[in-house]
Amino acid sequence: MSAVVELKDIEKRFGDVTVLEGINITVNKNEWVSIMGPSGSGKTTLLNILSLMDNPTCGEYLFNGEDVSGFDETKQLLFRREKIGLIFQQFHLIPYLTALENVMLAQYYHSTTDEEDAKAVLAKVGLSHRLTHKPSELSGGEQQRLCIARALINDPEILLADEPTGNLDRDNEKIVFKLFHTLKKEGKTLITITHNPELGALGDRTISLHHGKIEKGV
Repeated sequence: MSAVVELKDIEKRFGDVTVLEGINITVNKNEWVSIMGPSGSGKTTLLNILSLMDNPTCGEYLFNGEDVSGFDETKQLLFRREKIGLIFQQFHLIPYLTALENVMLAQYYHSTTDEEDAKAVLAKVGLSHRLTHKPSELSGGEQQRLCIARALINDPEILLADEPTGNLDRDNEKIVFKLFHTLKKEGKTLITITHNPELGALGDRTISLHHGKIEKGV
């Protein structure tokens, strides 16, 4: 198997507080890994390191064999734009833009805009009938699907999802579960941070964090 992500002896400290310690994780191409743990276990800190929104205190983060943990801010930004699709629990949509414009904005910051590509990815998540609607005119489930479309538009190598069903009702949970399952079948590499045991169980592997250490799984 081809490793996309390799974390080697990752540690993260804030002053005298150690949030992550001895983290060793490998994620292979087209694998779906679920990272689970209670509040305060270090899940969000780990996600921030995986997305290069934060740097480890020590250890290596290899992405396709390249150590990216020492990238400067410019390289970090390019890395996120080109390699990572981020899906948040809080949707972070631009309220005054339509669904189509929110997706095209992500295109703009990556390279160039293509309205037909943006429409196609919105169709993929079932939002063809909501192209001209603003976030406030969408349900919570539709907003999350819009976030998934935005994350997919630049064809990232991995998708990082932080509690993607945390704000959804049961029916919309099922829609997101199905979308993630389809993406996995299509060859995407996924890392989901979740406390939802049903979502966690859908992955190929579950890694449990407890007090900043891996409790089980590799």
